[in-house]
Amino acid sequence: MNADEPSGNSSLSARLLERLLPANNNEPATKAQLIELLRQAKNRTLFNTDALAMIEGVLQVSDLRVRDIMIPRVRMVVLKRDASLHDILPTVTRSAHSRFPVIGEDRAKVVGTLLAKDLLHYFTTPERFKMRDILRPAVYVPESKPLDVLLKEFRSSRNHIAIVIDEYGAAAGLVTIEDVLEQIVGDIADEYDCDEGASIIQRDEQIYTVKAQTRLTTFNDYFDTDYTSSHYDTIGGLVLHAFGHLPERGEQIAIAPMIFSILAADSRRIRLLSVSPAEQAQG
Repeated sequence: MNADEPSGNSSLSARLLERLLPANNNEPATKAQLIELLRQAKNRTLFNTDALAMIEGVLQVSDLRVRDIMIPRVRMVVLKRDASLHDILPTVTRSAHSRFPVIGEDRAKVVGTLLAKDLLHYFTTPERFKMRDILRPAVYVPESKPLDVLLKEFRSSRNHIAIVIDEYGAAAGLVTIEDVLEQIVGDIADEYDCDEGASIIQRDEQIYTVKAQTRLTTFNDYFDTDYTSSHYDTIGGLVLHAFGHLPERGEQIAIAPMIFSILAADSRRIRLLSVSPAEQAQG
């Protein structure tokens, strides 16, 4: 894309402004002003709350990076390149994923991806199965790639999964098109999702990304904290209550013993949090 060429999000914003901004008003100078304008339009019932939340999600996706939402390497469900069909079937059926990273001897080196549907051909002739015959090339993306750019690439390539690599070229995790879309439309739950899922992801030694809908009990079990609330069941609800207002991206609050920073939020709720111990944040 040419540096002077407007991004997809900018084009969307321009089209919205043409419809929502009175002709005698100046265009908003910042993204925050644009969001405030959209909220005023919602209050005039030009569209509903759900539509506003999705528009805000689109605008905020460009502020997030792949590292903010990726599934880290230690939590990836992987298959070994030299495994037999008998060896991999328990993992495939238990996880119920549709796509799997395939590794060699080193978990940090993903050599390709396997589509679960490609296994159907071998159910009647399992002895003919060879992983290398159906292995598809892996798509690699850096941790720093903006989510809006990744989404455009997913759409153009019709690919649904990418391996996230660090500065040394080793696999740091994976990201799917569903992970990106959830930042716009909210969680996309299916019959195989569990409450824990990947709702807490370790980014660094003491830095974590946490989905706001993570239940307090799950959060407490993971971090050995004892947060309680008679009004909220989730960590997002607890943080919202502590702020006393609906926070915006970048706002931070201390709720001992942790520091919570807002990674993503819309006009209705907090979506994504960065969490670290208070002593780590102070250091």
